[in-house]
Amino acid sequence: MSLPRSAKVVVIGAGVHGLSTSWHLAKELEARGLGSGEDVVVLDKTGVGAGPSGLACGVIRNNYFQPAMRELMAHSVEVWESDPEAFHYHPVGYLQVAPEVMHEDVATIHEQQRAIGYTSDLIEGEDECRVYMESIFSDWQARSVTVVLHEKKGGYAESMPSMLGLRAKGEALGVELIAPATVTGFESDGGAVSRVVTDRGGIACEQVVVAAGPWVRDVWHMLDLPGTVTVRGRDGRDHQRPMWTYWCLVEGTLGVDPSFLLDNDGNLPPVVHLDTDAPLLDDTDGSLVTDELWGIYYKPDFNFGGVQGGAMPWVVDQPADDVAVDPYGPESTEFVVGEGFERMWTSALAHCHKRFEGKRGLYRRAPTGGIGAFTPDSFPVFDTFRENVHVIADSNHGYKMIGVGALVAKEVLGERQALFEPFRFSRYADGKLHPVSHSPFPWS
Repeated sequence: MSLPRSAKVVVIGAGVHGLSTSWHLAKELEARGLGSGEDVVVLDKTGVGAGPSGLACGVIRNNYFQPAMRELMAHSVEVWESDPEAFHYHPVGYLQVAPEVMHEDVATIHEQQRAIGYTSDLIEGEDECRVYMESIFSDWQARSVTVVLHEKKGGYAESMPSMLGLRAKGEALGVELIAPATVTGFESDGGAVSRVVTDRGGIACEQVVVAAGPWVRDVWHMLDLPGTVTVRGRDGRDHQRPMWTYWCLVEGTLGVDPSFLLDNDGNLPPVVHLDTDAPLLDDTDGSLVTDELWGIYYKPDFNFGGVQGGAMPWVVDQPADDVAVDPYGPESTEFVVGEGFERMWTSALAHCHKRFEGKRGLYRRAPTGGIGAFTPDSFPVFDTFRENVHVIADSNHGYKMIGVGALVAKEVLGERQALFEPFRFSRYADGKLHPVSHSPFPWS
């Protein structure tokens, strides 16, 4: 496609946030009599779902210790539920299985989920948790579990099929997607951006939405925004932190038929997320893998063709500007999983279920994983910069947050969204930070 000379709104990125925003913008413009999807252009340097959104494990959950995240996720789950077929969404639920050190945190999540009407059950006590998990999986054998939170909503979606379904909704309303088209800079009229510059020319615009996933660092620089940020800590003192830190995401697939992980009734089970402080032993030789707090998540998935899931990501120990985001995902030579993940994850599956004992040889050795750009506190930033540039910096919470685009669309049209207030950039200087749980995962 040729590049249009102008558009009301230019959206940068064809992942979950860019596609959701463009679709919802098209609906809002039409409903308000202000235009249509033809006023919205999406740019992507590769194509639909070329970043994390197209590779994601696809878990949809509301298992957050932070009240603001719970409210935002409840809103997103409603969007997933609005068209499960188009989004390839499987509402099987979600199990958080945790040790005593996380008991109080998980109980708090349950209490506050009830307060916002998000359905979940809480099971407490080691014996009670064992019986409950065995009622779902007869071969459950994980140790040191004292609390289970069973979210009855949520589940998972198939990553690339869901992105194609989301794109189809915007396309049906006239939204134009242009790819490949790489954004190289911006031209300004006073403080506001008046033109998006690409390797295929420029587009004059009234508003810009940045939904660039791990490439947000590069667009951030193009906007002349700060590489470091002042964070008012809980100690009342100011600390300088890098705006971006990269983490490597680790996920993989065990090459069994997905039906290998059906529940006791022969149905697809909830997504399982186990955190535990029980020592993890190698499933093949009994050697110690780790005696520190660890966690995994997994589910049967017909899209991936097996049992698929992941474990804790690891920090990319380089300054953000030195990290090579491209080539991304399986094409990367640096940021893909290796034998360490294979050993840990297959041993962890066997720790949880007897059926996985001795199955390491079925692990599908292929380049998987990717990297994500994390903010100073590992929580999203949703805010407006340069007067008319709306930045979605999801800190890799992204795929599940399909509803963010609906809220951004309203903000683009002048309606400030209350759900975004705890995620404004100003929270760092103001010290309005999110609470932190005992989970080993950075998203908590």
